[in-house]
Amino acid sequence: MPFSNRTDAGRQLAALLDREDVHADVVLGIPRGGLPVARPVADRLDAPLDIVVASKIGAPRNPELAIGAAAADGSAWLNHDLIERLGVARNYVERQRRRETRAAAGKAQHYRGERAPPALAGQHVVVVDDGIATGATARACLRQVRAAGAARVVLAVPVGSPTTVEELQAEGQEVIAVETPPHFRAVGQFYREFGQVSDAEAMTYLDGVRRGRA
Repeated sequence: MPFSNRTDAGRQLAALLDREDVHADVVLGIPRGGLPVARPVADRLDAPLDIVVASKIGAPRNPELAIGAAAADGSAWLNHDLIERLGVARNYVERQRRRETRAAAGKAQHYRGERAPPALAGQHVVVVDDGIATGATARACLRQVRAAGAARVVLAVPVGSPTTVEELQAEGQEVIAVETPPHFRAVGQFYREFGQVSDAEAMTYLDGVRRGRA
């Protein structure tokens, strides 16, 4: 397997970003699994580490199937083709968008506490997750960062679906991935250890930033 765990994946991703001469004013990890990956990236790029949060919008009767995602700032990315194909009602989408916006905003508040969100206007931002499958959450996060006025946004992941990576790049997104394997099924198949990351554990990666850069 390419990665022993998320920290190893973060180190490999950080080395790739260094070789690609990517610079960052701030690194944003997507909680929860993105933070153990983002910590080595932020260290290697000598940038502060913060978060960007979005929450998946699940399909009716199939919540694991993402029809979109809502970001903490109220913006959202919707898979209109899938919504139409499934015949999902507009009022369902809007109701779930509001619900997931509240969930994302609550998580951001929980992680940051009293800290203000970083100012992103004019900044070079690297957004990190532990991998992308459909990319719904990542797309909503990218939309949020761009709406905040970032000058350059790079989505950096250890592994991603080649189809999703190509779609994102076709949309004008800058994506850097260590692996885009042709037989991609799920992010976890490329990790030896891929257990769930708790909120408490994820926040420890931010605590190091607070102590070291206060």
